[in-house]
Amino acid sequence: MIRLAHLSDPHLGPLPAARLRDLLSKRVIGYVNWHRSRARAMTGAWLDGLLADLDACTPDHIALTGDLVNIALDREIAAAADWLETLGPPADVSLVPGNHDAYVQGALKRAKKAWGPYMTGDGEDEPGFPYVRRRGPLALVGVSSARASGPWFATGRLGSRQARHLRDTLTDLGREGLFRVVMIHHPPQSAATAWNKRLTDASRVRAAVKRAGAELVLHGHTHLATRETIEGPHGPVPVIGVPSASNGPGQRRPPARFNLFTIDGARGSWHCEMEERGYAPVEREKRSRRATRRDRQARADNDLIELVPETETAPAAEVTTLARHTLEIPG
Repeated sequence: MIRLAHLSDPHLGPLPAARLRDLLSKRVIGYVNWHRSRARAMTGAWLDGLLADLDACTPDHIALTGDLVNIALDREIAAAADWLETLGPPADVSLVPGNHDAYVQGALKRAKKAWGPYMTGDGEDEPGFPYVRRRGPLALVGVSSARASGPWFATGRLGSRQARHLRDTLTDLGREGLFRVVMIHHPPQSAATAWNKRLTDASRVRAAVKRAGAELVLHGHTHLATRETIEGPHGPVPVIGVPSASNGPGQRRPPARFNLFTIDGARGSWHCEMEERGYAPVEREKRSRRATRRDRQARADNDLIELVPETETAPAAEVTTLARHTLEIPG
């Protein structure tokens, strides 16, 4: 038996100070978006509380499916490397990058250098995709959908070469009888996101899984708690998404959460229990459009004066079990 924790999209903050030349790109959009909304919704206090509970659950391994940073400033990437060390040693934490980690050209290369030990397969000297890590009965297969994209786009792409390697890797691991867990940032199922946020070659991922098989696919990106499936050679393969690990209750998306999988059995008779742990949702306050506009203007005026998030306070809410599921594993 092995216990695997999955979390995603921590969007670590607050944003460090940025030079003007750093913002002469798509970054300026993300910079404004952070200070006007995400700085108040996604805070380290909620993330810290979630991780304290995750640590108390003592998982055997942690799968982290990207978007550690926001606009991929150099200081963000360096801070995320320090944060990863607090999460666990590279042998116990497997990471794949997200679109925010590749926010502009060159960012992904810097992230791979800073976070490389968490994205390097067994027996390899440097990060590459897909990578494979064997942990007990598990084979963690990390693929990268992270690509720099234009303004107002958050798309991802594997490319034909990585997709072929994914298919071949899954085939080989299937022959070993391992429980194959595919880690990817963007969801691979059809119509999973808005058009400008989609995985552009999701059909390649689905084709690889349909031909070679997998037991579980984990993703982030949507900031939603979802349980879907894609077709495998022996039946539907579970595809599980998780909300942002730093989102507070009362926002448009579900509050911070992680999933804990307990996996036992062998090929043809796998058993997988899934426990959703996080902060309970609370109803959003209903406000008139006029009041909402006043609030937005007040925040905008404040942002013009000082682009610094408010002081974080410890969450009053506690992390609890939100749901339990028995996943049907093909084979």
